[in-house]
Amino acid sequence: MSTNRGSISMSEEEMNMNPSEGQPTRVHAARRKSQALAGFLSLMPGLGQIYVGYYRRGFTNLIVVAFVITLLNSRAVMGLVSFLGLFLAFFWLYNVIDAVRVASLYNDAVSGLGPEDLRRELVLTGQKGSIGGGVVLVTLGILFLLHTLFDVPLDWIRNWWPVVPIGFGLYLLYRGIQDRRKRESE
Repeated sequence: MSTNRGSISMSEEEMNMNPSEGQPTRVHAARRKSQALAGFLSLMPGLGQIYVGYYRRGFTNLIVVAFVITLLNSRAVMGLVSFLGLFLAFFWLYNVIDAVRVASLYNDAVSGLGPEDLRRELVLTGQKGSIGGGVVLVTLGILFLLHTLFDVPLDWIRNWWPVVPIGFGLYLLYRGIQDRRKRESE
């Protein structure tokens, strides 16, 4: 069944009932996200989540895959190659399935059918910045500019790169503890 209103043609799928008001809600096709496209984009880890609007999740997936590939390539973990290879295959598949799932949940939230918690998790473009991401990009830009203009050597990065995942892990632990304390105090 399709409804025509002027030049707008809406299918039954695009016209959903708003459960709180009992009236139909028009969901424009432009706001919906394609589950197939999200899954296809996730063949490059994290890109499907970023397409849907889950930026933090998408970049985290990309960082996890890049870190595991770096470990496998470094030969520093020769005894864990089998485990890391299986983990990488599992995580890559999980990434694709997760992108399809969040696209479906996003469409439900846009239609007014999804859980309220989901709407809070969505981060729409231009509504929320990232202080951590901004600091990282500015720092990298300054380092590369110093290297390019003043020939400042970057050899020390080879020895000190593990500080980055350690710092990120400490940040995640801190945020997790803060969130748990906040939930317990409520």
